[in-house]
Amino acid sequence: MLIQLEQAKYELGKLTVDVEELGRSINTEKLEKEVCELEEKTHADNFWNDQANSQHVLKELKFKKSTLDRYVKLKSGLESLISLIDMAVEMDDESIVDEILAEKQELETEYESQKIDVLLSGEYDHSNAIVSIHPGAGGTEAQDWASMLYRMYTRYAERHKFKVKVLDYLDGDEAGLKSVSFLVQGENAYGYLQGENGVHRLVRVSPFNAQGKRQTSFASVEVMPEFNDEIKIEIKDEDIKVEAHRSSGAGGQHVNKTDSAIRIIHLPTGIVVACQTERSQVQNKETAMKMLKSKLLEIKEREKLEKIEDIKGEKMNIEWGSQIRSYVFMPYTLAKDNRTNFETGNITAVMDGEIDGFLHEYLKYKKIGKTE
Repeated sequence: MLIQLEQAKYELGKLTVDVEELGRSINTEKLEKEVCELEEKTHADNFWNDQANSQHVLKELKFKKSTLDRYVKLKSGLESLISLIDMAVEMDDESIVDEILAEKQELETEYESQKIDVLLSGEYDHSNAIVSIHPGAGGTEAQDWASMLYRMYTRYAERHKFKVKVLDYLDGDEAGLKSVSFLVQGENAYGYLQGENGVHRLVRVSPFNAQGKRQTSFASVEVMPEFNDEIKIEIKDEDIKVEAHRSSGAGGQHVNKTDSAIRIIHLPTGIVVACQTERSQVQNKETAMKMLKSKLLEIKEREKLEKIEDIKGEKMNIEWGSQIRSYVFMPYTLAKDNRTNFETGNITAVMDGEIDGFLHEYLKYKKIGKTE
């Protein structure tokens, strides 16, 4: 058993080097200074005079303080565990080996989690995410696939204590859905989900095919950071067309059945956004405008454009050859990402929201290029 402790100490020594590198990556000295400066701002007499600014400061303070506290706790936990191993070896005490190994596992998991968070360094990574899902051609089967993806993301959100708010929902003809847009609220929601943007391919024996043949379906997923009022995007009135219509969807579960639903078309790009879940037409319009601005912002950032006016209306083909990930249910089970080559055979777990492996590998891929 003492050999296990010596091995654990050796591995923790290597982890110590990694943790120190992590500290340099997040620049703990600079972080401490920024936390102090933000805390001083909150103590100013006029701090609450500007509600929008005060909320922004508090949000920034919470995030930076949490990052610093987590790192300090990780580092001190590592130092304490190495000291405990030394004491156990010196006293020839095997009674706490299991406890030490369990704590070592926890520290390693926490290090991996913090390392991923460092990858979330984009300007909008800490934002909420607006996710939209649209089925490709294929009728009921594709619409059912879109609803399966919607369930996968809501399960993922539940696992990570994120809140989900439906913004727009259109039922499928027989099953599934024709489109859905929803807000995922939580720290780093956009940062984690940004890699889901693209076409998702399903291969299975369709329950809607009477001949029991294997069928391939596609659905597109769009992910964008939630627009907030700190980011200024001007949209001219003459560039948008606003349409009011009766809400449709799965009854009270998703929408209010009134004439308050709003659809906005951005004429220069052909982008269409809609909202039907708020209580009034005015609220639906405000939310839809926020969705439009978020979408324009995401395209601007992704295509590295200087201004919104540079965006051209290019529609993604929801078909073979453009998929980012495949989900195979038959003749074998496999979910594989085409960009990172990350894969898992546990398709049931994936559809239940266990997609962290895909999300983490994409973040590494985005940061350092294609994985081995």
